[in-house]
Amino acid sequence: MNPTILFGLIGALGGLLRAVIGVRKAHLQKRKFVLKYFLITVLGAAVIGAILGSIIGINKAVALFAGYAGTDLLEGLAKSFKIAPIRIG
Repeated sequence: MNPTILFGLIGALGGLLRAVIGVRKAHLQKRKFVLKYFLITVLGAAVIGAILGSIIGINKAVALFAGYAGTDLLEGLAKSFKIAPIRIG
């Protein structure tokens, strides 16, 4: 399998793990689940994992963590700069 695709899939897995935790947290706080936001988060994690994996040549565990932490970092930066979430549709 192409290493870029492999790292992208592993990064997506990390993002999916983070998204599932976020969905659980939202459910406990009785907030609305937004499927588009969920999917964009997982896609972003795949891109982060693919980029880091192919450019830096990281291992699979780091790609998984990059997908998890990368989306968390981007979301944190967006909140700190008070960037409004993008609504699609």
